[in-house]
Amino acid sequence: MFSFNVVMAWNVFKFCTLLRGLGSVMILLVLSVVGFTYYAVVVTNYWPAVLAGGANSYSSVGILILFHILLVMLLWSYFSAVLTDPGSVPPNWRADVDEESGDPHVLTGLELSTPMLNLQHTASLVGSGIQKIRYCKKCNQLKPPRCHHCSACGRCILKMDHHCVWVVNCVGALNYKFFLLFLFYTFLETTLVTIILLSNFIAFFNEGEIPASPESLATTFLTFVLNLAFALSVLGLLVMHLSLVAANITTIEAYEMKTTPKWRYDLGRRKNFEQVFGMDKRYWLIPAYTEEDLRRLQTLHGLDYPSKPELDSQHY
Repeated sequence: MFSFNVVMAWNVFKFCTLLRGLGSVMILLVLSVVGFTYYAVVVTNYWPAVLAGGANSYSSVGILILFHILLVMLLWSYFSAVLTDPGSVPPNWRADVDEESGDPHVLTGLELSTPMLNLQHTASLVGSGIQKIRYCKKCNQLKPPRCHHCSACGRCILKMDHHCVWVVNCVGALNYKFFLLFLFYTFLETTLVTIILLSNFIAFFNEGEIPASPESLATTFLTFVLNLAFALSVLGLLVMHLSLVAANITTIEAYEMKTTPKWRYDLGRRKNFEQVFGMDKRYWLIPAYTEEDLRRLQTLHGLDYPSKPELDSQHY
């Protein structure tokens, strides 16, 4: 059993090391797919149609405008998810919640020195009026609610959802919205490309006269297949994550609480949605937050989450 655990730990370590090493490679892969699609749509097909003039040129201009708008939003959301820190536990974080008042307070030195905290991931402090405290042995620090340790990043992440190789970053409290918008605009862009290249895809199998050079047709064919595959796979991810947002639960939490019928942080779909996207509707589809939302919504900082008092015994 001991040797099996050692082998498992070593395999996990190698896997996490591999994830860290993929960094720039995955970013280059994403940009390569974007570049290849751009070449097939703009350079090969629609820009020549615009230059040729005629009735089709107006529709081609409209398609190119929509294509570029979605592309800008996709890349903006992507790099926001890549470059935004998902949220780390502040140094010497010691906040707890007083169940009677609902206000945060600082733990005392006696509570912090309790040996129990260094021995368990979840520990109960003295007194029935204090919530359970979660502790990370790897980081040697207390963990705020909904915080989990990421082996790939080597640190605890606030409201960690998962470590995503595509954004080369953890998806957590501070960049979850950006990740969701990246999925959303990727789905819209790949769906648009699939639709506008469908006729070219069909022409690839026609036995009649080929409307373009074999090289252009092959490029268009590969782009169609690639974008169709991405559209279908991203749609599944997007639906899954939107259902998680509606229930105010992360991927990790959903896995951990398979048999729990009720969730303490589920405050209703509207409030759950606003905890991720903010309260200002004008910014829901933009990878940014207003200063007002950042000031009013403490959940956007990843340390404090309102919950149902009757379910506070859940200590995720």
